[in-house]
Amino acid sequence: MPKLPEMMNRLTLCLILSCAATVTARAEAPPNILFILTDDQGWATLGSYGNSLVPTPRLDRLAGEGMRFTDAYVMPQCTPTRAAFLTGQHTARNGMWHVIPWYGTPWAPVREPAFVESLPRESFTVAKGLKAAGYATACIGKWHLTDAASGSYVALDAAAAPAFGFDEAPVPPNGKYHQEGDKGVDWLTDRALEFIGRKKDSPWFVYLAHHTIHGPVVAREEIVRKYRDRGAPETGLHNASYLAAIETLDTGVGRLLDGLADLGEAEDTLVVFLSDNGGVDVLYDAALFKDGDGRIERLQVKERQFSNAPLRAGKGSPYEGGIRVPCLVRWPGQVAPGTVNRTPVHIIDWLPTLLDAAGTRVPDSWPVDGVSLVPLLRGGSLQARSLHWYLPLYDLRWGATPCAVLREGDWKLIDYFGDSFDAEGRYEEGSRTELFDLGNDLGESRNLAGSEIERTVAMRQRLHDWMRSVPAEIPGQNPHHDPSRPLKETRDKPEWMESR
Repeated sequence: MPKLPEMMNRLTLCLILSCAATVTARAEAPPNILFILTDDQGWATLGSYGNSLVPTPRLDRLAGEGMRFTDAYVMPQCTPTRAAFLTGQHTARNGMWHVIPWYGTPWAPVREPAFVESLPRESFTVAKGLKAAGYATACIGKWHLTDAASGSYVALDAAAAPAFGFDEAPVPPNGKYHQEGDKGVDWLTDRALEFIGRKKDSPWFVYLAHHTIHGPVVAREEIVRKYRDRGAPETGLHNASYLAAIETLDTGVGRLLDGLADLGEAEDTLVVFLSDNGGVDVLYDAALFKDGDGRIERLQVKERQFSNAPLRAGKGSPYEGGIRVPCLVRWPGQVAPGTVNRTPVHIIDWLPTLLDAAGTRVPDSWPVDGVSLVPLLRGGSLQARSLHWYLPLYDLRWGATPCAVLREGDWKLIDYFGDSFDAEGRYEEGSRTELFDLGNDLGESRNLAGSEIERTVAMRQRLHDWMRSVPAEIPGQNPHHDPSRPLKETRDKPEWMESR
C-alpha cells in the first residue's frame, strides 16, 4: 500500500491535471459574447477615464476585471459606427458614412458623395459569422441602419432579423420608450438576461445597443433630483439629467454582470463595452449667422451636455472628442485583469476579433478592413498600422465639413477638402490640412502642419492613396454650389444627388 505522502502527491497531481484539462477545454470552447454599445457616451464619462462628477463603480469594476483601452476609436456618428461594427468595413467601403434617413447640404462649396441609405441584407455581418459557427444571436436595442422595410431607428424588425444574422430582435414596448423614464435601460437589460437564460446550453452572442446617453437625455426623476440637490444645473454642461443618465447606465451594466454570474455564464463570456461616438460637448444651432450675401460667419452654440476634456470637441467631429471613446473588455482566462492598453484600435476591428475568439473566420469573399485584436487581448501586440476615417459630409450641428483623417503612431492628420470651422466655430473657406502630435498634445491645440511640412505632405499623400485604393471618391468642388445658401441643410434630395 502506498505511503500517505505518496498518495497525497498522486492526488495533487490528479487535481492539477484535472484543472489543466478544464482550463484547456474552456480555452478551446468558444466564449459567449456580450457586446454592449452605448450611444453618445464620451471618453471622459467613466471614473476609470477620469470622471469625478458621477460614480461609475460597476463599469470601473469591469475595467478592473479586464482591459481598458485608452485609444479606442469609432466613427463620429451613430449609423457609420454601427455599420462599421457589423460589417468590419470602413465606411469608405460600405458607403454608410452618413446618418440615415437622408439629409444633406446640396449647395455647399464641396460636393458630398452619394452614400448608402440602408444596410443591404446581403451584407456579411458579425452576427452571420457567429450564427454559422453555432451561436444563438440576438440584436437588442437601437438599430438605425436600414429603411423601414427592415427596421427603424429604435429597433431591428423581428421579421428581418435573420436577414442580418440575428435569431431574435425583441419588439420595443412602444415607439417612445427610448425618450422617457430610464431611456429603456431596464427593459433592454431584462431582454438581454432573458435571452441569455434561454440560450445557456449553446454559445450565444448578444448585441445590446443602449439608447443612453443620446438626446433627449432623460433619467428617472428620483435620480435626477439627487444630482440636482448636489448642485448640478438643470440644463447645460454637466446637468443633473445627464449625470443621472450615466448612473442609470452604470447600474444597468452592473445588473448585466451580476446576471451573468447568477446564470453561471460569467466565466465563459467575453464582454465588450464601447460607445458609438464621442459625447455631445457642443451642439450648434442649425440656423447660422449670415451677412447680407449669405456668407457664413460663425456657428451658434445651442446646447452643451458634457465636456470631453482633455479631448477636443465631441460628437460629429474628426477631433479626438468625436472619435475616441471608452472601451472595456473582460474575458476570463484570456484577458489579464486590470490591464491598460494604449494600442490604437478601431471599430472595424471588432468583427474579425469576435469571429477569431469564436474560432471562426470571415469568408474570403467579404473584404474586411479591420484586424483581430485577440493577440492584444491575450497580452501580445499588433503589427504597426495606420488608422483611417472617411468623413465626406457636412453636418453643421457638429461643425463638421468634408474631410478625411489618418493616424500613424502618435501623428494625426486631418485633411479638409474645401472648407472648415475653427475651434471657435468661425467659418473658413478653402481646403486646409492639420497635423497634431497626440503624444504631446492630446487636446489637438497646436497645428504642426506649417512646421512639419515634409511629414504633412507625405501623410496627406498616403491618406489620398488609401481613399483611391478602396476606392472612395475624394470630394471636390460642387458644380451646384449656391453662394446664397451655401450651407443650407435639407431633407429634400435634389435630382442630381443619387443614392448608392
